[in-house]
Amino acid sequence: MKLARNFYRPLAIGAPEPFRELPVRLERMIHFVPPHIEKVRNKVPELARTVDVVLGNLEDAIPLDAKEAAREGFIAMAKATDFGRTGLWTRINALNSPWVLDDLTRIVAEIGDKLDVVMAPKIEGAWDIHYLDQLLAQLEARHQVKKPILIHAILETAEGVKNVEDIASASPRMYGMSLGPADLAASRAMKTTRVGGGHPDYKVISDPVEGEARAVAQQDLWHYTIAKMVDACAANGLKAFYGPFGDFADGDACEAQFRNAFLLGCAGAWTLHPSQIDIAKRVFSPDVAEVKFAKRILDAMPDGSGAVMIDGKMQDDATWKQAKVIVDLARTVAAGDAEMAAAYGL
Repeated sequence: MKLARNFYRPLAIGAPEPFRELPVRLERMIHFVPPHIEKVRNKVPELARTVDVVLGNLEDAIPLDAKEAAREGFIAMAKATDFGRTGLWTRINALNSPWVLDDLTRIVAEIGDKLDVVMAPKIEGAWDIHYLDQLLAQLEARHQVKKPILIHAILETAEGVKNVEDIASASPRMYGMSLGPADLAASRAMKTTRVGGGHPDYKVISDPVEGEARAVAQQDLWHYTIAKMVDACAANGLKAFYGPFGDFADGDACEAQFRNAFLLGCAGAWTLHPSQIDIAKRVFSPDVAEVKFAKRILDAMPDGSGAVMIDGKMQDDATWKQAKVIVDLARTVAAGDAEMAAAYGL
């Protein structure tokens, strides 16, 4: 086991020192872009002004004969765009694929200083993170990259979920995790073809009462996994994200799923279609009334000690901590969103 004093040492001579405190960024949505499609790439400079993260997708949804075009398109897109406050991520191909080594060597060489995060699919254990950690350090050193490139793991196998705590603590490069429901469903042999969301056959039914119809409620297939991922991330100072919601036509269900994830502790979600951007922006920005009430709690208890009554409800150190989570998030949102800053009064 690596000694604690060595945890933050660079893994290659000349690589940048790992972050001890991860950057604070607004990431309500990670918007996926297929970079092998030129007309989509051409829209990225405008897109970058409307989303929190632009991600160039190199893995699933990219045809096999377009893998190299997607990689080179992502590099060209990154070079041609001023992202400003918007994050630049890429989802590389799986670590056991024939494309991943070229993904990393080409991208770090060409745009290493612009790239914020590498999203790594199908991560199954700490060993995957260790491999990626070492390789990124070597490439950063070779190309004199000035800041460490962070790692975001996708949980999409049963083994990955089983090892989620080890994955979260594997490296100071770890930045966050996302739920990958489609591949995870296949890995678990779940009987669904949906990408995220609930299922009408996964339900509870009320006890029978003579003469009355039995109430039925659809349940969330992903509640356990999201909660387990959130706990692992929170315990290690990382961000948890909901992954894709595949039914672009059902905005109401998308919003409900995103909101469940937000309430459970997720920082954002993937957006695969432009219609989902405003949903994510709305859901993962705390409610204005909730922020204003949380500010009243903090104002009434400046040092977080004691207890006060506000609108007939007792507030103490525990609710002060809850209020601080909401207000801190609102300040992060306000710093990158002038409209929400005005609404919050921040």
